[in-house]
Amino acid sequence: MTFTSAAQGRSPSVGTSPIAPNPIPQSRETGEALPEKGQDGTPVTVKQAPVAKPWAHFVAGALGGMTAATLTSPLDVLKTRLQSDFYQHQLAASRAARGVPPLSELSFYRTSLLHIRETFQILLAIPKVEGPRALFKGLGPNLIGVVPARAINFFAYGNGKRIISQNFNDGKEAAWVHLLAAAQAGIVTGTATNPIWLVKTRLQLDKSHAERAGGRQYKNALDCTMQTVRAEGIKGLYRGLTASYLGVTESTMQWVLYEQMKSWLANREERLLASGRQPTAWDETVAWTGRLGAAGGAKFIAALVTYPHEVVRTRLRQAPVTTSATGKPQLKYTGLVQCFKLIWKEEGMAALYGGLTPHMLRVVPSAAIMFGMYEAVLKFLGTDSKV
Repeated sequence: MTFTSAAQGRSPSVGTSPIAPNPIPQSRETGEALPEKGQDGTPVTVKQAPVAKPWAHFVAGALGGMTAATLTSPLDVLKTRLQSDFYQHQLAASRAARGVPPLSELSFYRTSLLHIRETFQILLAIPKVEGPRALFKGLGPNLIGVVPARAINFFAYGNGKRIISQNFNDGKEAAWVHLLAAAQAGIVTGTATNPIWLVKTRLQLDKSHAERAGGRQYKNALDCTMQTVRAEGIKGLYRGLTASYLGVTESTMQWVLYEQMKSWLANREERLLASGRQPTAWDETVAWTGRLGAAGGAKFIAALVTYPHEVVRTRLRQAPVTTSATGKPQLKYTGLVQCFKLIWKEEGMAALYGGLTPHMLRVVPSAAIMFGMYEAVLKFLGTDSKV
């Protein structure tokens, strides 16, 4: 006797469509999805998109800033000294003793050569006169400033870019997204870390006080902070903040240029893959050094355009004192615009670019190191800098 199921003898009802097959192949035993296979039968691996990790930008920025600051500390000390009016007066006296005409009477070419020569003279003189440790003076407060500053900046920029693009640009990157993200990151960073940079600057310039008063004015970073608060109040820790906000233009320009250069490099790599040709030695070189060059090139352009604000910010933080017409001591520089005008009037336009050579020698490799470390740490943590 043969038994048949009711379902076998039952004809399909009218209007019932057959069940569509599952487009994803599944295991008959477990029901789990099986990987797709190529024509040769080997499984096709699908590259997973990096997972967004907001905290990773904070860690990567801190490590990148710490590495770059340590390696370029001697040039940072040199730059700060060349920006100060104390060392500018020393250089002016040295030029006069050698019979060199004032900078305003020299051609741009001779001024540039003189500036480069004086830069390296001071760089070599610092370890001879003060010892090798003087090249790292202020590194402690510098690291205390750099680590949180870079951590905050990269955190604010990376997450700001993601939030702006997802809410206002359908999750796509664009130049205006980079612009807004970089501007807000610069404002947040400048406000949070201005007191640290002020203390660092004054410690680096403490040698000028030692020359005039016969001893160090500040024992350490804490003593510098306490003296500043006692003499100028809490607002004294935020001297130069306006110039710091002006410096947001530099960081914003740097981020926008860096992102555009990264986009060009990505498009170049896509075209190379689409062409199907084998990468040449030049292609391999661009692949390895492209982002480092993009970071350094973006910083070079941004720093060159916006450098005068660095000099003004240093002068405002240094807070030199002069004597008024009534004989009372008063601050020489009282504000951003007044500082610009006074430097231009007393020292000429060249003074607004004092310390440019060591600044460029420091910030360009520093940017390459910092951004390279940032991208590498993000990759190590399983994410990237894309939205």
